Amino acid sequence: MPTATQPLSQLQLKGAAYPHLLTPAAQQFLLHLHRHFNPRRKALLQKRQEQQKLLDAGALLDFREDTRHIRESSYTIAPLPDDLQDRRTEITGPVDRKMIINALNSGARVFMADFEDATSPSWLNLMEGQQNLYDAIRRQVDFTAEGGKVYALKEQVATLKVRPRGWHLEEKHLLHEGERLSASLVDFGLYFFHNAQELLRRGSGPYFYLPKLESYEEAALWNDVFVEAQTYLDIPHGSIKATVLIETIPAAFQMDEIIYALRQHMAGLNAGRWDYIFSFIKKFKRHADKVLPDRQQVSMGVPFMSAYARLLVQTCHRRGAHAIGGMSAFIPAKDEAQNARAFEKVKADKELEASRGYDGTWVAHPFLVETARRQIEAKFAAGQTHQKEQLFEQLQVNQQDLLNTQIEGGEITEGGLRTNINVGILYIEHWLGGTGAAALYNLMEDAATAEISRAQVWQWLQHGVELSGGQKVTEELVDLLIAEELRNIRQLLGEERYERGHFTQSAELFRQLVFSPHFPEFLTLEAYELLE
Repeated sequence: MPTATQPLSQLQLKGAAYPHLLTPAAQQFLLHLHRHFNPRRKALLQKRQEQQKLLDAGALLDFREDTRHIRESSYTIAPLPDDLQDRRTEITGPVDRKMIINALNSGARVFMADFEDATSPSWLNLMEGQQNLYDAIRRQVDFTAEGGKVYALKEQVATLKVRPRGWHLEEKHLLHEGERLSASLVDFGLYFFHNAQELLRRGSGPYFYLPKLESYEEAALWNDVFVEAQTYLDIPHGSIKATVLIETIPAAFQMDEIIYALRQHMAGLNAGRWDYIFSFIKKFKRHADKVLPDRQQVSMGVPFMSAYARLLVQTCHRRGAHAIGGMSAFIPAKDEAQNARAFEKVKADKELEASRGYDGTWVAHPFLVETARRQIEAKFAAGQTHQKEQLFEQLQVNQQDLLNTQIEGGEITEGGLRTNINVGILYIEHWLGGTGAAALYNLMEDAATAEISRAQVWQWLQHGVELSGGQKVTEELVDLLIAEELRNIRQLLGEERYERGHFTQSAELFRQLVFSPHFPEFLTLEAYELLE
């Protein structure tokens, strides 16, 4: 396909044309959304920056006084369609053809096709992802791999939900009057335009996951996008259903307000715990008393994570919405003993979520679907597919609970520093190579992993923390360990893989991120400019 800059109606395209997707009518829909909502999106992003300045100066987050009336009201969400009543297990992954088939066939109740953290947003990946979903909805996605293996959809498949990219991201391949379109509106708009009517015809609907929200107002913007899109395409209002990932610390203080803003389109909230840890580090990066230990020690049992997890369930159930638990990123290894240990951790994690009242949970691999389902539903009443009747009315979570970073035995170790450097470089290398969901050390990692890794190293450097052995974290030490971990990666993967990869570029970007005097808000913003 041609790749030179080409005019597309009133949009400008920098990339391959994909005429089946970027039809004149689809272009006009994207342009309509852009004109109506992009100024408001940009204003809300500016508000994020203003809040960050206050936090950097020592302020703390708290529940909003101006929205107290919402929290104290008795509203509930609109009724949910039948295919979103049972969400005991949900599988997530990128939008490549093989993954879509395997996930829809996995036995999970829901598959979240992820254009955000699990997809490296090259133009090729994004457009092929849209095409793959178009084909999957119409059951024309089957294919035969080079080795002869046939991939085909089963009769019964998971309910499809789609996660567009977050409000902070832009699409550099589509412009209007020199301005990039919102990546959120491009991902949502193309999927909705081509598939909403077909999904409804087949007895389902246009269902979404919304990432990285930080406020009630950002949720209200999505709600207005939904209303406008349904009106524009003559789709019955309320057909769209959205689950919001609570994966930023500001959103944790506004969960009730976010549900309220989307109440006609709301399906539930999800505890996006890995990005939540990253958000906590980012928002309080200048607070010496909020420096977290090695990320392996920041479990769902530590005070601030436990408070967030419990408040999410209570808030959802009070409003009639599903509460969906966090990701189990384990993928099977050849070592059966290692698999057995991992399975025990997964079981314990899902048992904890079930005991806290969650109605469903996330996994990254089909191998975990049944294990996760059994643990979650063990707490359900007979014949039930959720436990929304558990209201936890006695639970009281306050500001101090959500900000309590006291972790018994927590420490910052050389091993933790090395892991952050190693995994950060490895993930960025995969991302630059076009893979957004990377299998690293028997875990399926997405962008949140690298974000935590580089954010912790930056914060430890800024505060001059000491490792458990007494050594201070300095730029000299981090630079030395980057070189050592690159050698370890080279030895592990071999010369051929190392030489054809993007490791030099990845390590340099990692250095820029952790040595920058100002904290880069998202590594994907920096890395995106390196993608085609």
